[in-house]
Amino acid sequence: MPDIVLATLNAKYIHTSFGLRYLMANLEELRDRACMLEFVIHQQPLEIVEALLARQPRIIGFGVYIWNVEQTTEVVALLKKLRPDITVILGGPEVSYETDQQAITALADHVITGEADLKFAEVCHGLLDENEMPELGPHSSFAKVITSELPPLAQLSSPYELYTDEDLKNRVVYVEASRGCPFTCEFCLSSLDIPVRAFPTEAFLASMQRLLDRGAKQFKFVDRTFNLHLPTSMAILQFFLDRWREGLFLHFEMVPDRLPEQLRGLIRQFPAGAVQFEVGIQTFDDATSKNISRRQNLDRLADNFRFLREETSVHIHADLIVGLPGEDIESFGRGFDRLVRLGPQEIQIGILKRLRGTPIVRHDNEYRMIYAPNPPYEILSTREIPFEQMQRMRRFARYWDIVANSGHFTDTLKLMWQNAESPFAEFLRFSDWLHAKLGRTHQIALHVTAQALFDFLVNESELDRDLVATTLETDWHRTPSRETLNLRGHHLAGKTVEKRGNQRQARHTHETAASSR
Repeated sequence: MPDIVLATLNAKYIHTSFGLRYLMANLEELRDRACMLEFVIHQQPLEIVEALLARQPRIIGFGVYIWNVEQTTEVVALLKKLRPDITVILGGPEVSYETDQQAITALADHVITGEADLKFAEVCHGLLDENEMPELGPHSSFAKVITSELPPLAQLSSPYELYTDEDLKNRVVYVEASRGCPFTCEFCLSSLDIPVRAFPTEAFLASMQRLLDRGAKQFKFVDRTFNLHLPTSMAILQFFLDRWREGLFLHFEMVPDRLPEQLRGLIRQFPAGAVQFEVGIQTFDDATSKNISRRQNLDRLADNFRFLREETSVHIHADLIVGLPGEDIESFGRGFDRLVRLGPQEIQIGILKRLRGTPIVRHDNEYRMIYAPNPPYEILSTREIPFEQMQRMRRFARYWDIVANSGHFTDTLKLMWQNAESPFAEFLRFSDWLHAKLGRTHQIALHVTAQALFDFLVNESELDRDLVATTLETDWHRTPSRETLNLRGHHLAGKTVEKRGNQRQARHTHETAASSR
């Protein structure tokens, strides 16, 4: 039985815990005395506790994040009731800040704050030595809260061999070429990770080669600013371009206003469906950008979007945030319309979250920022957006994800605002109408959404009935479906379509769902 169990609760099975794999890889000689157990947040806490105790560990280390802290707290509480002798160590971003204010940290024996890749191994060594050599004294060497220094990345053992064949086949494989972020956006924990540090490129690419050799096809880079250091970005893109194979998919987070010609030349060469860029814009409002200490050149951003949409097959996933200090709905709407005109395939509308440790709290009094007390700590109201209007924007974000980001209704969506000055205003009108009709934002079947779009466009927007039906039918037949749709008095059955990887992105290849052109 292992002395050490590394555990976490993932949001979904498809996600893998990158952090656990780093900790495991860097246990060095203790690896033979350790194991990893990954759960999902929907599992019953008692079942998780049973699985943990079945391993009879002496130490359990938990990775704690905003999405699993509530469930992990319940698991730790049960463990401490049943086996108070087991040493519980916590780590992760959720417990690295405001540590003394959390129920879960009060239950644990130790909390390691910061990047614990090496510190966790050090603590485990010390605790096991104390148990095996009682003369050293029980648990005397470590404080309750242990601060981890930034580890030299070149000294870290690679975690990539710990991805199993099952992981490579059916789950998300996370990789990173660097850590940290040069920007100071006040809502983001990455703003605290200064300076940016890079892994040695040659060793990193060797790890990527081993993953490719094992059959890996999808690589999700977690670097906050992939395109920050040009030589490294070019080396990575060239590496994958030289080894291109059918089904390869690369996801990068990029700085939206930094895309020099050297990178453009490489990006042009990737085929459709190969590359996705996640582009954090967050706001187009200058005053709001200053409030959150965010810097970006909007002219360069627009030119880069033009290049990506007109000269490449890159899938663009762009982010906007509702509820930033100083921004009202009208300002957000103008930014939304501006982004629609730039034509990303997806616009992810996030609701501002108060992540522990971020300096966004300095605006609380002036802008009357009120956040939910429980994870994910979303904004409830601001000086500019009262609670009722914030709820309205939550519905807008949810319905946008269902209709636009899903890629199911690319042509139909453009009908909605073909004669409207503001796509935001028109979709907000649809959002209000749909909520009044359904009274819910979740568990909405695809055919219900399609019928609702038909009813709204025909009855509320007064568009031609046959035009709307034909457009919806075109969208419907482009999507795999087992449902039937009743338009113009007859049933429309969804046809069978061959399934492909990255289906959400593939649905957008017909034409951007967010384009107003």
